[in-house]
Amino acid sequence: MKRQILLLLLISCITSSMYSQSTPVVIHGRITSEKNEPLVNVSVKIKNSKAGTVSDNNGGFRLSAGSLPVTLIISHINYSEKQVIVENANEVSVQLQAKTEVLDALIIMSSKGIPTKILEYAGSAERIGPKQISQLPTSSVYDATAYVKGIDLTTSSLTFKTPSTRGFNGSGSTRVNQIVDGMDNQAPGLNFFVGNFAGLSDVDMESIELLPGASSALYGPGGMNGTILINSKNPFKYEGLSVVIKPGMMHVGNSPRGKTGAYHDYSFRYAKNINNKFAFKVGAQLLNATDWLANDSTNYLRSGTSGKLIGGNRRTDPNYDGVNVYGDETSINMFGVSQSVQQAYITGINNSTGGMIPNIASFLNTMIPVNTSYANAVSIINTNFAGPLAPLLPTVRDQLLPFYLGLRNGWIPNQNVSRTGYAEKDVIDPVTKNLKLFGALHYKINDKIEAQLMANWATGNSVYTDDNRYALKGVKIAQYKFELKHKNWFFRTYTTQEDAGEAHSATVATQYLNEAWKQSQQWYPEYVGAFVGAIAQGASPGVAHNSARDYADVGRPAPGSAQFKQIFDQVRKTPIPNGGLFKEKSQLWMSEGQYTFGNAVKSAEIIVGGNYKRYILNSGGTLFIDTLKPISSNEVGGYVQLTKKLFDQKLTLVASGRMDKNENFKAQFTPRIAALINLAKDNNIRVSYQTAYRFPGNLTQWIRLDVGGDYLLLGGLPWVQKYMDVAKNPVHLINADGSVAPTPYVFNDFKPETMRSFEVGYKGLIKNKLLIDAYAYFGSYKDFIGRIGLYQPGTGEAFSIVVNSDNKVKTYGFGLSMDYRMNKNYSLFFNVYSDEITDVPTGFKSYFNTPKYRFNAGFGNSGFGKDDRLSFNTLMRWQDSFIWEGELANGPVNAFVTADAQVSYKFPKVKTTMRLGGTNIFNKHYKNAYANPMIGGLYYVSFIYNL
Repeated sequence: MKRQILLLLLISCITSSMYSQSTPVVIHGRITSEKNEPLVNVSVKIKNSKAGTVSDNNGGFRLSAGSLPVTLIISHINYSEKQVIVENANEVSVQLQAKTEVLDALIIMSSKGIPTKILEYAGSAERIGPKQISQLPTSSVYDATAYVKGIDLTTSSLTFKTPSTRGFNGSGSTRVNQIVDGMDNQAPGLNFFVGNFAGLSDVDMESIELLPGASSALYGPGGMNGTILINSKNPFKYEGLSVVIKPGMMHVGNSPRGKTGAYHDYSFRYAKNINNKFAFKVGAQLLNATDWLANDSTNYLRSGTSGKLIGGNRRTDPNYDGVNVYGDETSINMFGVSQSVQQAYITGINNSTGGMIPNIASFLNTMIPVNTSYANAVSIINTNFAGPLAPLLPTVRDQLLPFYLGLRNGWIPNQNVSRTGYAEKDVIDPVTKNLKLFGALHYKINDKIEAQLMANWATGNSVYTDDNRYALKGVKIAQYKFELKHKNWFFRTYTTQEDAGEAHSATVATQYLNEAWKQSQQWYPEYVGAFVGAIAQGASPGVAHNSARDYADVGRPAPGSAQFKQIFDQVRKTPIPNGGLFKEKSQLWMSEGQYTFGNAVKSAEIIVGGNYKRYILNSGGTLFIDTLKPISSNEVGGYVQLTKKLFDQKLTLVASGRMDKNENFKAQFTPRIAALINLAKDNNIRVSYQTAYRFPGNLTQWIRLDVGGDYLLLGGLPWVQKYMDVAKNPVHLINADGSVAPTPYVFNDFKPETMRSFEVGYKGLIKNKLLIDAYAYFGSYKDFIGRIGLYQPGTGEAFSIVVNSDNKVKTYGFGLSMDYRMNKNYSLFFNVYSDEITDVPTGFKSYFNTPKYRFNAGFGNSGFGKDDRLSFNTLMRWQDSFIWEGELANGPVNAFVTADAQVSYKFPKVKTTMRLGGTNIFNKHYKNAYANPMIGGLYYVSFIYNL
């Protein structure tokens, strides 16, 4: 019996021990800042385990551990990481120290999965991180790129802005990659980046990383001058509900719009982390405002693809063509019209007389003496066209006579006359709308592999500037991605789906508006007839021209009238070439993978990767030569990079190379070699030799578009020669001065553009407070891609085609920045940079659009006053004047100074911030690209919750 009792006691003890070991221990605690404020979304993980969670709205957390003691790793992107040993089940109290962003900023490089300290990156790099984002006064995070060294921002409209680097600036820059969460942000058919229109919402944006300079070796075609990486917030790290309500006003004071307009920007994001295994996020942003207005009415003399500004206006120049006036691009010569109309009437009358008058021209020459006045000529015709000829009287007197007498007496000049146009405010919807929806599902397959399914969708109205002002009405852009990510590898596949909606060319649509109301075949004869009548009555040519226009324009639809709206809606919804509508529904499909070998080769890191890309272009012949069927093209590419540290990590060498093949061009190989030399702690010199390339974009290859002027826009592939039928009708180069070369143009093979760049730079951190960065570079471009104008004497037509430059185009520049973190949360920065170009061939459009010097500065404080609740930030930008070279127009961009500012107050208990801010706060209207809108002040009040 005793043995049984002892056995039962032993079993009981063992069972109790086993039970106690299998029962999880719940660890709970609270995380606060140095100021004892609760910290939300702080990551809490058990070291050497996959168990983890994040802190809640009160800074609290709970997670289970198998046993104690354990070590907790507590981290947040804005605070220094901390490790805490937990030995019992008591509440854990942790206080984190805010870290200085200058010290700890990282180039996340999310699309390649290689975290690197910005101080240790062997190239030029800039970053807008979470702490900076939370203090920005700009209307969007995207706008803040304008204040980054080496970056220029081109503003086509409120929601269409394009950052570019190294001087080649324009709407939808084709020499800079934009990658959002690993996805190419370029619209596959329209070939422009839709960054702030269809990119990330501000509430979901974690950082923007900018890599100026050649980056094709890792990031592929398009990265000739840089790559921009835009990263969203992972729901595992950023939980909870975030809301931003930002009402404001625009167009105050002396605005081109004429009256103040409201600005509305609302966004939210909700994310949930479930047991650190599954997480999701959803969100939306809605922006609604009256857009900036392009209102340059300067007279522009077009000559093929080129042109120049000239004097005159609608009342002083019969051939007036306003830069931002549309429909007046239709231009016909008065003398030529008169000859054609006269001949048509003569032929018709000769055929209808039944032999009574064999030749009406000879009959009139005999009947009417030279230099007879108009009144006497009418009297003579009234007298002679009686009896059997009476039926001909109205035709001869009222229709033929003005042209006959005008040509015979020399009253009709050899003068081009343009149709009357409409201003931009009359033909482009002033209301810009932008709706973004996004969502993602994240699942940790195990503690090393995370799966992600993501969707971004956007629609709305915007305006884009290229060879025309394009009204993007009802455009839809969607991106869908599936990704598997491991610390050593990733695989992703995604698609971009584009639907141009009711996008149309303002120029072409307005020309068709004029034609739908009154065809040019009627308008020009009316104009010439009225002109001759005025001259015959003794009017001066200027008065006669205005009288003629007033007569021909009788009944012209008034802007905003029911007649105007009815006709314009009809023509803008009619596809090109019979209206202004683009039927554009193109697609991009891409798969990409990469593997990192780590220290596979004796303290060296090796990464290899590759991708497959497929474009499907479908515009129904309105934009490309795809009238019969969609165009498809494929690209494949692969890359490798080796990184090795030498001499006790005093020297870091990076060598990389990439090979890509587009089915329309030969394969391209681009190597890159870089070195980082550590002079002292946090002080490095970087040197790099880089090559880069870009395959011509889809528009550059396949475009066939009547832009509404006096020329046709064509691509660069061999099909253009067949289209122009140059074997039968040779074409001649149009020189920069508008003259035509005497000998036929000789075509060369169309090639990818390549470049070589050498760069040297220094980045140093002094006393953990002052970050200094400087660089200088030199670049040489071969087979530089640009446009030339061609004239075809046999047909009288003009074309703009894409070609390669025969000589090497060279660029060079420098940049310098200083970022100083002062005591009591004050910060100060400034930067200056410059880019220049040389050796551009005569008559060749390089689109190198940048001032020689730009300067940015900022001053702010992230927390002062009671409990550091107050904060402010001011940003200032200055740039010099320069001459803009564009497809729509060439012209001056004046120097300007602009400033953005905000002041904020925090309510910590309810996790809310109230902000008063503005962009261009002094309301000095400016434009950063010619023929683009005038940008005025925008003033807002923000309610920000949990951001």
